[in-house]
Amino acid sequence: MKQQKAVIVLADGFEEIEAITPIDVLRRMEVEVAVLGLASRTVRGAHGITVTADGVLREAVAAEIGVLMLPGGMPGAKNLRDSEALMALLRRVYQAGGYVAAICAAPIALARSGLIEGRRVTVYPGFENMLGGAVVTGNPTEVDGRIITGRGPGAALEFTRHVAAALGREREVGATMQSMLISQ
Repeated sequence: MKQQKAVIVLADGFEEIEAITPIDVLRRMEVEVAVLGLASRTVRGAHGITVTADGVLREAVAAEIGVLMLPGGMPGAKNLRDSEALMALLRRVYQAGGYVAAICAAPIALARSGLIEGRRVTVYPGFENMLGGAVVTGNPTEVDGRIITGRGPGAALEFTRHVAAALGREREVGATMQSMLISQ
């Protein structure tokens, strides 16, 4: 099986824990992770942490993406939701057989893309009414087909476990979590 890439898109105002946790943990599992800025390579998080991305969204190739991840945070999630280029990429990745994953408020971008109608999802409290016809559970994480969602920063590790599983890395999850002293 060809190793598929994980891509995370950062917009100004992203939630740092929800971005850095999957980047770090997946790289520990030797997953190729590309960090793309929505508009530029320099992206400032919701809590003032600035990240230099590997590239920008316009450089993404949908066919190479196994999982496309979106962190929440404000106004990061709104910036993601309002990007026409991201909406097109989400649809292309999904149509090509890839997974789409969003945590915290970022499922609002999945709702705008039209990919979560009728799907079981979770979202940060207060954003439930922005998810259209999705079935909102309130669970820490949800996986419905090729849609992965997480509720917020506290679910970042569990969210990352599901992303790793989507990339076929179930075996590495346990060893990686153990090496980080995280109980299973």
